[in-house]
Amino acid sequence: MNRRDFLNTALTGAVASRAAQPGRRPNIVLFLYDDLGYGGLGCYGQQKIRTPHSDRLAVEGARWTDCYAGAPVCAPSRSVLMSGQHGGHAPVRANAQTIPLLPSDRTVAAMLQQAGYKTGAFGKWGLGDADTTGSPVRKGFDEFFGYTHQTHAHNYWPEYLRDGDKKVPLPGNAGGRKGAYASDLIADSMVSFVDRHHQQPFFLFASITLPHALFHPPSDKPYSSQPWTQAQKDYAAMVTDADGQLGRILERLEHHKLSGDTMVVCSSDNGGSTLPNGDHEFFETNGPLRDYKGTVYEGGIRAPMIVRWPGHTQPGRVSSTPWYFADFLPTVASFAGFAAPSGIDGISMRDEIEGKPSPARDARFMYWEQNGWSAKTRELVPESLQQGVRHGDWKAVRKTPGTPLELYDLKKDAGESNNIAAGSPQTIRMIEDYLKTARTQPRTHSNGNPEWVGRKDLPKT
Repeated sequence: MNRRDFLNTALTGAVASRAAQPGRRPNIVLFLYDDLGYGGLGCYGQQKIRTPHSDRLAVEGARWTDCYAGAPVCAPSRSVLMSGQHGGHAPVRANAQTIPLLPSDRTVAAMLQQAGYKTGAFGKWGLGDADTTGSPVRKGFDEFFGYTHQTHAHNYWPEYLRDGDKKVPLPGNAGGRKGAYASDLIADSMVSFVDRHHQQPFFLFASITLPHALFHPPSDKPYSSQPWTQAQKDYAAMVTDADGQLGRILERLEHHKLSGDTMVVCSSDNGGSTLPNGDHEFFETNGPLRDYKGTVYEGGIRAPMIVRWPGHTQPGRVSSTPWYFADFLPTVASFAGFAAPSGIDGISMRDEIEGKPSPARDARFMYWEQNGWSAKTRELVPESLQQGVRHGDWKAVRKTPGTPLELYDLKKDAGESNNIAAGSPQTIRMIEDYLKTARTQPRTHSNGNPEWVGRKDLPKT
């Protein structure tokens, strides 16, 4: 047994020995990388970038090879995550000047809050700016610290962050200076949340902004001596820094003897993005998958998924069962002891997470879409619609409305290189029938919707 295997075995035994307290509802930690991509972690094949804490989590828990984000870009993916609705029904359908959730939109955070959980979100929100109906502190979070506006979150050295709806100035960043690295401040607040609420059930949404562009870390360690370009060192440093933030949370759970009482979920909000100078190819950010963020091909939507809850997840288990962000809400409901809303698209994956026999899930349809947004009309651009459907091992893609479906057999062709639509007319007809009712009309945001409250001004970064 080599040193790494010995360490993994020791760590697994240490965590497993602290089984959950009988009858206690689990704490829930959702750690969400930003634009990481399917191939971003060592346990998913990453060779160049170090991610020891994520890899440790996979050894101590279970990981899935066929799990999916809610959409190919940030805001709609998070909308799916919070609502349990897939991309054709979720309240927010595009990246834009932040479209807020409405008072009628129910979130998993609000349901956990009502069930007695202390709830905190830290990092990027993107589903409603401060003082709108979609502000995180109006959608179920007792605490929030970070960026409410997703465009604001592009800057790691902003002049302010948000504490709830309150603006917190960062004087050291005034005038373009780099005195306070926002990612570090957000990580500190996540750790503080665990320390302050460890005696009651809590939901921590660690919605970090790393490694989303722009790539401006305070240091390129531990890659300073690598024979790489500066951009490559910076990107790798941001991924490892993000992994380190997960490590800080895991350490606080250990400190408070909460590992056995906490379900830790680790994923990415969408596929990896293309990087300057082709560095996505250098790092193989999406592994063997086709395309990148912004498309409904596998590289745009398939994401890492690791779940650890000692006594419930089998250490080191790897599963190819497909699931996606819409399943998070009903799964959490099952573990936390409240009823999921009727009419959502997601299903509970509790049996799958616990490694128990469960009804076949491959027969269901899973749906994604990608929409463009017009800043002029403040509406979606219908002709920009991309659609993706998974049914068992079949994956269908429609690039633009009215064009023929492409069809791939993911079991044989995870890279979606061989379009077999012409030889599969029955499967195409089945998916076309599904697509007729797969989505509802998106909301009108510019007029005709008195419930919508938006802000047209972009915050200063």
